Amino acid sequence: PPPPPALAPRRDEWENHMKTTGEVFGLLQWIMITPKPKDYAAEMVGACDFWSNKIRVQHKGKSPEQIAWVDALKGLLQGLVAYIKDHHLAGVAYNNAKGGKLEDAAGAAAAAAPPPAPKAAAAPKKAAPAGGAGGLMAELAKKKTAGGDSAASGLKAVTKDQQTWRKEFSGGDAKAAPAPKPKVAPRAGPKSIVTGPAVCEYKDQGMKWSVENQTKESGVVTVEITDPKQQVYIFKCDGATIDIKGKCKGIVVDTAVKTNVLFDSVISSCEIVNCKRMQVQSRGMVPSIAIDKTDGILVYVSKESASTTTFVTSKSSEMNVSWPDANDDMQEKCIPEQFQHKLDPEKGSISSDISDLYSH
Repeated sequence: PPPPPALAPRRDEWENHMKTTGEVFGLLQWIMITPKPKDYAAEMVGACDFWSNKIRVQHKGKSPEQIAWVDALKGLLQGLVAYIKDHHLAGVAYNNAKGGKLEDAAGAAAAAAPPPAPKAAAAPKKAAPAGGAGGLMAELAKKKTAGGDSAASGLKAVTKDQQTWRKEFSGGDAKAAPAPKPKVAPRAGPKSIVTGPAVCEYKDQGMKWSVENQTKESGVVTVEITDPKQQVYIFKCDGATIDIKGKCKGIVVDTAVKTNVLFDSVISSCEIVNCKRMQVQSRGMVPSIAIDKTDGILVYVSKESASTTTFVTSKSSEMNVSWPDANDDMQEKCIPEQFQHKLDPEKGSISSDISDLYSH
């Protein structure tokens, strides 16, 4: 008859412990590893974790002592790796230059040890009052005698004006003096661009009107044009309103903020440069409006000039144009700021189109 089948070896419940311990003994070989024993020790810690994690799974929720043993072992090995990194990074280091005999070191340590200090005599213990609430109340109620003090002796008497629950309470020592509130510096407003006295004058040289440093407090500044060859130069105005009456050669607005400019007609162009939050209105004809380095501008164009006015813009943002349609209803559109550029290598040129973000 055939022999009976061999029985599979029975696993012992301490098998994972034995294999974990074997990996620990292998880690002790770090003293023979050069030049980087730390890397070897770290790899062996990972090998120990392989078997110790099986112990965690086996005893999870059943035996907290086993989990605590695994945690303690892991902490011990990590401490050993840190020690190797701090003191033996390139290999085991010996103190050959400064070393001595073990017997001499032991004798020196014994001689350096200070003699034990004599024990101080124990102070006599004070008799404790009788325990419980009754003993405490009796001690508090005890009156001061010639031979001793009660537990309440030395306490400060509290008057009615110091008892917070009485209407006679006036603060006293119970209420701390309020700390002085720090003074908050007033917030500085936006700095004005106006740097000098307001100017609105005509100069024969160049046939130019100069309007400078006007503010909201100046009211409406009116410029009367007497010759179409005259031009108007507006500089550093903040919150001003400037009304130009009559037909002029050209208008230049430079470094202005929140300023309103109104004019009748211009022969050449109206230029707005280095400005912010502007409003410009044309009551008559204006062939061209140039906007350069300006953030925020609304241009009103008259009905008669809406179909002929051209706009030239560069390095500007938030530009809008408003004009009346055939029914005298005001229309408003934004001037595109984003473009698509295409390179044509064969022709050696670049074509530009308005971005799809704009519907007009």
